Amino acid sequence: MADIVSGISPLLIRYVFVPILIILLALLITKFFRILMHRYFEKSSRILRVDPTRYRFFKNAVSFIIFLLAFIIIFYTIPELRTIGVSLFAGAGIFAIIIGFASQAAFANIISGIFIVASRPFRVGDYIRISDEYMGVVEDITLRHTVIRNNENRRIIIPNAVINNQTIINSNIVDEKVCSLIEIGISYDSDLDRAIGIIQDEVTKHPMSIDNRTEEDINEGTPRVVVRVMGFGESSVMLRAYAWASSSFNAFVMRTDLFRTIKARFDNEGIEIPFPYRTIVMKGNK
Repeated sequence: MADIVSGISPLLIRYVFVPILIILLALLITKFFRILMHRYFEKSSRILRVDPTRYRFFKNAVSFIIFLLAFIIIFYTIPELRTIGVSLFAGAGIFAIIIGFASQAAFANIISGIFIVASRPFRVGDYIRISDEYMGVVEDITLRHTVIRNNENRRIIIPNAVINNQTIINSNIVDEKVCSLIEIGISYDSDLDRAIGIIQDEVTKHPMSIDNRTEEDINEGTPRVVVRVMGFGESSVMLRAYAWASSSFNAFVMRTDLFRTIKARFDNEGIEIPFPYRTIVMKGNK
């Protein structure tokens, strides 16, 4: 065994085995720190009810720093690479400019990710909508991008620099309760008070509906489900019910269920949901 080791070229050890060993050590150290931080931070988040967003971002940052240090050590371990690196950065101004432009997007994403973690417009686990284009639950915030799981269980990966400049609707940032607006039009011939009563009854019976009234509202006689007349259309009177649910997902499910049950009650009790009418006048030749 000693003869085999002694027979290995020192150059082979320096240029092949040492870099591989450094990369393997970086992988092991990264894996160790990620497992350690996962166990400690996730447990602390559950016990202390602390937002885990910063912890996940910190894990990604630690991995990046470890690998960056590993590559720096490899360059300094091999004299030729160190000489080449110094020569490139010292004499190749155009190359440095190209690298600078190419890395602008990467640095912009890193800085934007730091701003997101610091200002917390959204956190891991929040349900958000981005500029009426994307919506879903935030799964992770890395150094480069934010991962969102949409309602189809697909992952939307958005660069931090992009998402940091968008308008974000966050359903969980302060209060998770959601007021779902149930808008239905009834015909002018229908009983308005009866239609309002049916809507209030169906919303109240739904298992995902919650009572969002304060004690003062209850004492003043405010109904649990407020239904307002929003205006008069060409063929219908527009009604809007304010139905409260405990979360965005429950509000969506409740809203779709209520459209079905209210339509069935209206059909059974003679409340018409009209469609536009058109009057056509046929004129003969004079």
